[in-house]
Amino acid sequence: MELKRSFLVFFFLFSVGINAVNQDAILSKKPEKKLSDYEFFKDAVAQIPMENVYPYVLHSALFSDYADKHRFVYVPEGKKAKFVPNQVYDFPVGSALVKTFSYPQALNGNRMLLETRLLLNQESGWAAHTYVWNKEQTEAYLKVTGHTHESMMYYLNGEKKYVDYRVPNQNQCKECHLKKDAIMPIGPKSRNLNFSIQYQEKLANQISYWIEKEIVENHVPLDLIVNWSDEAAPLTAKARAYLDINCGHCHMPGGSADTTGLNLNLTETEDKKIGIYKKPVAAGRASEGMRFSIVPGKPNESILLHRMDSLDPGVMMPESGRKLTHSEGVALINDWIISLK
Repeated sequence: MELKRSFLVFFFLFSVGINAVNQDAILSKKPEKKLSDYEFFKDAVAQIPMENVYPYVLHSALFSDYADKHRFVYVPEGKKAKFVPNQVYDFPVGSALVKTFSYPQALNGNRMLLETRLLLNQESGWAAHTYVWNKEQTEAYLKVTGHTHESMMYYLNGEKKYVDYRVPNQNQCKECHLKKDAIMPIGPKSRNLNFSIQYQEKLANQISYWIEKEIVENHVPLDLIVNWSDEAAPLTAKARAYLDINCGHCHMPGGSADTTGLNLNLTETEDKKIGIYKKPVAAGRASEGMRFSIVPGKPNESILLHRMDSLDPGVMMPESGRKLTHSEGVALINDWIISLK
């Protein structure tokens, strides 16, 4: 009888997986001190996730000082996310979104991990926590007050560059993720996931893969948003995609910047609401005396472009999450404004 009981215990442990994600840590109101305590990864340094933690890639992604991002999703067994048109998926309680930022330290693929951000869907709603990687690259530790990685090396078009990389504090995280006074994810929308990536076992469409793995309900996905960096894509489509992912999470109804009346979400169709001949509500010195957010044909008279290009903390937009000007993004919006004649 004792032998049978021991076998059943062993079988249970084997069947649920000894390397299971720490569900209690996800649901706990008190965040873990170390990233490893959540057990999202088999090998966190190599960013190899557990079997039930799946990588995902956004077709059009937010600029973060040229850092690479490694994204993962976890949904508890037996539960499924729900499709919401033009919104992020409605993930069930116990889900987690994991995003690690890194810079390549050599052109052969070696990396320096900078931070890992967690969005944990708890009974009271989403909670955001940031874990900063140590210099030894052995562990990431909870950091509420932000952090600066000084003189971080990265590569841009094969050229070696340096930046003081800033990890945002908890309040800055809320600025971007706040919608109607609640923290919400930004990126994982159907229109930004409906394309194929290489998984360990096969090449597959991400949404089809999620349906196959039973982490999302069966649904017909939306058409794919263009990649703002795709040279072959129409200029207006690229510009709107760029503004959507970089600005639209704040500049949208219910977002932290909705009082400005500027709506840069992809679904907005009214010219004035996306900034064309729109006067600023309270830009102050950030407007530099300019009258409108966007003046068709005149990028040098457009407040939106001026704030994208600035590094002045009282002027720049986005106002957190970057230390560098995104030259490629500025050039794209510049060309788009010129085309609006």
